[in-house]
Amino acid sequence: MKRKITAIICCAVLAAGMLAGCGRGADKTETGQTGESGKKGQVVVTMPVTSEPEAGFDPAYGWGAGEHVHEPLVQSTLTTTTKDLKLGKDLATDYSVSEDGLTWTVSIRDDVKFTDGEPLTAEDVAFTYNNCREKSTVNDFTMLKEAVATDGTTVEFHMNRPFSIWPYTMAVVGIVPEHAYDESYGQNPIGSGRYIMKQWDKGQQVIFEANPDYYGEAPKIQKVTVLFMEEDAALAAAMAGQVDVAHTAASYSSQEIDGYGLLAVQTVDNRGFNLPCSEPQEKDGVTYGNAFTSDINVRRAINIGIDRQEMIENVLAGYGTAAYSVCDKMPWYNEECEVAFDREGAKKLLDDAGWTVGSDGIREKNGVKAAFTLMFSSGDSVRQALAEDTANQLKELGIQVTTEGVGWDTAYERAQSEPLVWGWGAHTPMELYNIYHTLEGTGIGQAEYSPYANETVDSYMDQALEAGTAEESYELWQKAQWDGSTGITQEGDIPWIWLCNIDHLYFVRDGLKVADQKIHPHGHGWSIINNVDQWAWE
Repeated sequence: MKRKITAIICCAVLAAGMLAGCGRGADKTETGQTGESGKKGQVVVTMPVTSEPEAGFDPAYGWGAGEHVHEPLVQSTLTTTTKDLKLGKDLATDYSVSEDGLTWTVSIRDDVKFTDGEPLTAEDVAFTYNNCREKSTVNDFTMLKEAVATDGTTVEFHMNRPFSIWPYTMAVVGIVPEHAYDESYGQNPIGSGRYIMKQWDKGQQVIFEANPDYYGEAPKIQKVTVLFMEEDAALAAAMAGQVDVAHTAASYSSQEIDGYGLLAVQTVDNRGFNLPCSEPQEKDGVTYGNAFTSDINVRRAINIGIDRQEMIENVLAGYGTAAYSVCDKMPWYNEECEVAFDREGAKKLLDDAGWTVGSDGIREKNGVKAAFTLMFSSGDSVRQALAEDTANQLKELGIQVTTEGVGWDTAYERAQSEPLVWGWGAHTPMELYNIYHTLEGTGIGQAEYSPYANETVDSYMDQALEAGTAEESYELWQKAQWDGSTGITQEGDIPWIWLCNIDHLYFVRDGLKVADQKIHPHGHGWSIINNVDQWAWE
């Protein structure tokens, strides 16, 4: 293992060194390559190349949302999520919702300025949200009818339908200045947040400096340099002492780097696969459903027949937690989702359901083989390893699983009839809705990503969105998972199998105190520096 890692380092170190110096010359003191940056209140952090926002730092085009949900550094938000994932306030001083759930009223601070010196007003808030409603291709704003500033510090959000978890949306939408906004805003953003974006070398790095006029507590870290790197290059940069925090993977976790320690952050960045719940049928040239996985006893057997802890040890080197839902550890999680590994119990379920073992060791029933293809996205080594581990474990049950790497251009359609390894996880209950709620006009009348429909589950989620507050909705989201009679758990329909939540791993330079992290969502990127202003050098 160490020989292989050393070889990778030798190949990547030159590129890493060139990248770390881009746009700044070779001033090691400035970039922190000697460790001096920490004493000056600076940090250099690596992120995956996929974390770079293609459309720039514009909330209307996904900055702050999507797969890498985070609190925007450059812009301020109305609300925040706290370390324990409760709702807090940033620009907002108060907010409330009308009894019918169709009007949210938010009061904002009157002492905030954009970095160009202009005051931030309710008109800017209204402009931001109306702009997102019109342009966003990442966040869903269909619930918003219109945002209206009623005076300089009050904005009303008029909704098309009740949406109790609106405060979670307010936590990721950075406020932009109406007077300084145009189509190029994302390339040179002006905000009122903790940091100012000073330089962006596309494909390489972005540099942030502390906002001297920030209305909150002054950031302890004055300069943040983010380098966009593949995992092997990030490892090489840490080995060369060029960075203070380097993202890494479980496959590199045993590597020892002088002057660095390994930080593991728990996540709701989960991996699992869908199991199409309906019998096969064709519609508009697409096949929906699967003859084998449509049997509920098959789905239940698979769920308890997988040893998640073995998978975490073998695939993730122990850096992960067992997953039983798309929202483990969240305030709206229902612990009834949890199951115990029981291989013999799984075999009995299959036996009792009439799936008998043939001479080749593969079960069969009424001419249908106990077999399916488990797809994973090509080039994703972790998903591939999880798929192969799943195949090996299910073989013990008499189920034949063939793994196949596929591109996303075909994966979505094929997942309507074949299981696919997915990655999900967010700080909002809408993740449940998006995966399990029937979507009108989709396929054969089903949820968006896999054939599944349950009117009772839909009803609970609809009621949750109509609840008076986000906190009041939690119980309804939990009932959507399991209400004692039906749901998406082991005793319910079990349309998805959840395997593990992947720890986010980082090599951190000795002497750097990374502030306590809240549970990270899906995406091994911007979440690590959500609270970089609170980091400190010892």
